[in-house]
Amino acid sequence: MSTTAVILLVISAFTHAGWNFISKREHPPLAFYLVANTIGVICVLPIILYHWNQISLIPWSVWIFVIMSGFFLAAYFAAIAGAYRNGDMSIAYPLARSLPVIFVLIITLFLERSHEFGLMLLAGSVLVVTGCIILPMKVIREFHFSNYRNLCCLLAVLAAVGISGYTVTDDRALRYLGALPGMPFSVVGGTLVYMVFEGVSCSLWTGLFVLLSRRERKSIVEMLRASTGSAVLTGIGIYLTYGLVLVSMNYVTNVSYVAAFRQLSIPLGAVFGMVLLKEPRYAPKIMGIVIIFIGLIFVGTG
Repeated sequence: MSTTAVILLVISAFTHAGWNFISKREHPPLAFYLVANTIGVICVLPIILYHWNQISLIPWSVWIFVIMSGFFLAAYFAAIAGAYRNGDMSIAYPLARSLPVIFVLIITLFLERSHEFGLMLLAGSVLVVTGCIILPMKVIREFHFSNYRNLCCLLAVLAAVGISGYTVTDDRALRYLGALPGMPFSVVGGTLVYMVFEGVSCSLWTGLFVLLSRRERKSIVEMLRASTGSAVLTGIGIYLTYGLVLVSMNYVTNVSYVAAFRQLSIPLGAVFGMVLLKEPRYAPKIMGIVIIFIGLIFVGTG
């Protein structure tokens, strides 16, 4: 992996952990992510203008995936917002970021039965699950289900389900785009166009969720008064992170290195929570984060 790719992925890890830190600090309602995502989409709309002549070539099947992925992304925002309001970032963020690796692996094995388990993949999966079990504990020798029966852990798992949903959906959609006759989109160009439409879909779904909740409808005015700046930074961070990852793929020989290196954001997010937000630093929490990180490296390179 080239130096350029390393630099881009390190920056993307910081920006991803950074926008999560900013939103966690605001104890975000879902309305916060509605504003943030919408601002981020507005920033990347010029991509559509650049590819305007190719938009009509996108098949209806991809538009269905756009609707689905937007729903999953909105569900992720709803879940992670709740997790951040009800618990520590140093627990919610590692759970939400690591579990999708296992969930997506299971879904992929189910959909593509020819996929085989390698030793590194199996070992990494076991480590990730082990780290997730240890993470919420306060004392390593005291295993209690009460450690997991809380809204923070539950919503972090639901956030992971949302991430898994849009990850699998995006993969299918981008395969369709890449297989279009005449290849009207480059790999990066097609991904960026899809990203913009997915973002629009997400804002529509998130707006619907906000409208259906009286508490969220009330919170949007207060949020706009007090947290607009944080929402702007979060929205820019969301799409900047994605763009940096896409560009980095042009500087690697194996995309699995990108997947593995991106996991640097997990310990970074946990450190932001424990150091900047003064969250508790239980030994099992630190141990769980380290185990998850190692396990994800195994999965990404295995």
